[in-house]
Amino acid sequence: MFEHDAEVPSVWRFMSPRLIGAVYIWILLIIAFSLWMPALFLRASTPQTILNQSTVTAIVAMSVILPLAVGVFDLSIGAVVGLSAVVSAWLLGNTDLPVGLVILITLFAGAALGAVNAFIVLGMKIDSFIGTLATGSIFAALTVAISDNKIMTSGITGAFSQLSTARIFGLQLPVLYMLVLMVMLGIFLEKMRVGRLMYGVGFNAEASRLAGVNVTALRASALIASSLIGAFAGLVLLGRIQAADPMGGASYMIPAYSAAFLGATQFRRGRFNPWGTVVAVLLLQTGSYGLLLSGIGQWAPQVFQGVVLIAAVGVTVTQRRVSTTKRHRPRGGDEDRRDRGAVAHAPSPGERSSHTEKEAVK
Repeated sequence: MFEHDAEVPSVWRFMSPRLIGAVYIWILLIIAFSLWMPALFLRASTPQTILNQSTVTAIVAMSVILPLAVGVFDLSIGAVVGLSAVVSAWLLGNTDLPVGLVILITLFAGAALGAVNAFIVLGMKIDSFIGTLATGSIFAALTVAISDNKIMTSGITGAFSQLSTARIFGLQLPVLYMLVLMVMLGIFLEKMRVGRLMYGVGFNAEASRLAGVNVTALRASALIASSLIGAFAGLVLLGRIQAADPMGGASYMIPAYSAAFLGATQFRRGRFNPWGTVVAVLLLQTGSYGLLLSGIGQWAPQVFQGVVLIAAVGVTVTQRRVSTTKRHRPRGGDEDRRDRGAVAHAPSPGERSSHTEKEAVK
């Protein structure tokens, strides 16, 4: 139906299941739960509940798309969320520092954790999957040490909690944070030169390096930004539940990666993007909320998220492989002759850098 995209109106191309399949699945989930348990699911409070409960997961998921965009993993993100919540709770309960300064210190601590990840992965040349898994274990141990393995509640109420519990039109402020972050990351990755270069590094790091792109700096920046946003998610989580659970951050890693990989199949196929990530989070939260209402059991949402992660990773990898194959497919006839002729006019390093940017945007 959509084989000749140039002949299809742009609105219909946008509505293609290949671009927004998660939206259609989300709609089907809503219909299914509405028919299954209308008395429980079809309430005016359901959309507000799903949005309010999606915010922390969405912020964490958007934090991991930056490392993923440059081709590395940050598996410490759950520990970063938990450690940030505990650090801010300790400062609120044991010092007289103003709320604004506590927030700044926590965000700085998050950036420092990202710098540790960058040193381990890029300085010590340890694979990001193993390196950030190891640092996550260390961060989790620090969380237990600071909290003495106890849930911390002292000093969290008042002005600090209002940053997460205040409402606008029935929605908590973190919904606004989620939307603002989504727009900011979308503009950064798609409209700014650094963001486009990040995509280029993720698709082909060696080609980007040969084109003069500082791959190490971009990956370090992505890891630091990931932990910084993760620290912000920890602050939002602390304000919402008004308690710092030393084990609370770990539960966000699987949903975050499920949403990031599922989001990469939406809107910008094969490319990690905040728009698709937020839609994926809302889909996951709708499924989890509906399963909890059904009374199947506390295990059901976790199984649902795991299945979605497996399916999303499979689809994303397939789309990237197809995209790469198309870019490198040999062509015959006039196009092949033009390609051979282009070899005689090889671009300079500056031109190659510009070409890498264009490839990242495609």
